[in-house]
Formats: sequence, C-alpha cells, structure tokens
Amino acid sequence: MNSRIATLAKAVKEHPNDSFYKFTLALEMLKINEQQKAQVLFEAIRAQDPAYVGVYYHLAKLYTELGENKKALSTYKEGIRIAEEQQDMHTKSELSAALMNLEIEMDE
Repeated sequence: MNSRIATLAKAVKEHPNDSFYKFTLALEMLKINEQQKAQVLFEAIRAQDPAYVGVYYHLAKLYTELGENKKALSTYKEGIRIAEEQQDMHTKSELSAALMNLEIEMDE
C-alpha cells in the first residue's frame, strides 16, 4: 500500500464521518484498480452524507464500469436532484451530460 493510501486510510479511521477523506481514498483506490473498495467508500458517503454532491458522478461512473447501468442511471438522477437543491449548476450540468451519454450508449 502506498503512503498516500495509508495516510488517507488512517484519516478515514480517525474521522469516520468525514466524507472528504473517504472520497479521496476512494479515488486513490480507483487508481490501483480496487473498484470494490472504492464502491464501498462511495456508497458509504452517499448513505451518510447525501448532500456530498461530488460522489454521485464517480459512483455512477463506477457502476457503469461494473455493468450496473440501472444503478448508474438512478445515481446520476439522484445527483442531479441534489445539485439542483444546492443550486450547483456546474455539477448538475456534468451529471446531466454523463446521464445523457449513458442513455445513448444503452440505446445502441
């Protein structure tokens, strides 16, 4: 385990309710192809801190990579709703574009 991952894992353990540490660790897990661990972290963030809007894009993208397109669709849509509530138009736009791309891929 590289030192960055070890440092982040320690931070998550010390601050289990801090979504930022979990999110950053999940992204590091993706870099080393630990998709299962990343998924657990992303899903924990969504469950514990649903307003953490950054998680929706990455979790939905991971679902797509795992062939879970229905989960990806619902995750994108949930993220769009949260972004609208927060008036975060940039994130809403990114999620909407990703959703549209997935819908197009599924129609092909």
